[in-house]
Amino acid sequence: MTLQDLQTPCLLLDEAKLRRNVAGMQDHLARLGVAFRPHLKTAKSRDVARVAMTSSTGPAMVSTLREAEYFAEGGVTDMIYGVGIVPAKLGRVAAIRGRGVDLAVILDSIDQAEAVVRHARASGDRIPALIEIDGDGHRSGVAPGDAATLVEIARALADGAELRGVLIHAGGSYALDDPDTLAAAAEAERFAAVSAADILRAVGLPCPVVSVGSTPTARFARDLAGVTEVRAGVFMFGDLYQAGVGSVGIDDIALSVLCSVIGHQPAKGRILVDAGWMAMSRDRGTSGQAIDQGYGLVCDFAGRVFDDLIMVEANQEHGVIALRPGSTAVLPDLPVGAQLRILPNHACATGAQYDRYHVLDGDGQLTAIWPRINGW
Repeated sequence: MTLQDLQTPCLLLDEAKLRRNVAGMQDHLARLGVAFRPHLKTAKSRDVARVAMTSSTGPAMVSTLREAEYFAEGGVTDMIYGVGIVPAKLGRVAAIRGRGVDLAVILDSIDQAEAVVRHARASGDRIPALIEIDGDGHRSGVAPGDAATLVEIARALADGAELRGVLIHAGGSYALDDPDTLAAAAEAERFAAVSAADILRAVGLPCPVVSVGSTPTARFARDLAGVTEVRAGVFMFGDLYQAGVGSVGIDDIALSVLCSVIGHQPAKGRILVDAGWMAMSRDRGTSGQAIDQGYGLVCDFAGRVFDDLIMVEANQEHGVIALRPGSTAVLPDLPVGAQLRILPNHACATGAQYDRYHVLDGDGQLTAIWPRINGW
């Protein structure tokens, strides 16, 4: 099978770009003296995990227990489940751990800590947990200066479970686009995590892991003193949103959707393709950035970006391609059946629409099919 033989729409992955992105991040973090824990929520693929991880057994981060099960079946034994734990999921966590997997959970409340401890005492399995820190008000977590809550949670965990450390995600960095500001966000993330760890250590509690991470802060971090590991995931694929942030360049984007031209609306200056929001997702995150990429940036069959050609509208199965408003570029002449590639706004959301990657080599030739998984 060649690329031309593929039924559209389908998901393409440029392996050379993937490997280049991973190698660049690993080299950057090695220079800063920290371990790398890739987040596999975007990848959802053992083949991609083998490229991203520093060993065949991990470390890795996952966002669903289905991912944890899937990667455990592939031999990954060092994972963090990166969504706040609830009591109903602890049995499933224990089952995964029963396979010899060191699966840790995260939490940010005394109620969660007590639930973990109750389960640990009943099962005899000292489930490791990291306390989530909220350094920028983006999402969940304990305020880094809230010593009373940090110590209360940590002491509760120590009474039957295992306090593994602290973890932080600088989600607010996704709203930035200036290198110096992003570097400052990375430093604020580092400082918040290390400060929380110091609070625990000051009262004699262990804090072996200080885990930080987001693609923008990982990319722009200049000093990671006191940090033990960095987590990042979307960087390995790249997307238009991250290009708007400045974490990746357009040429770094390894993921695209192959689609076919199915019609024309010449009076409106529009071209129709067989990839709507079911193929691209509804993500319109770039609408709030300096450059609005619509539902995706259009490339030719070889992956070369057309000037100012974007997907301006998306129905369920139909995509509408047109020039960016105000552009002086010329709409290309694309016959029915012509194949195009669309770069996504959000690699995670677009990838979630598919069950496989069609893998390309550096010359754009189809070389393999790598399965993906979905589910919770």
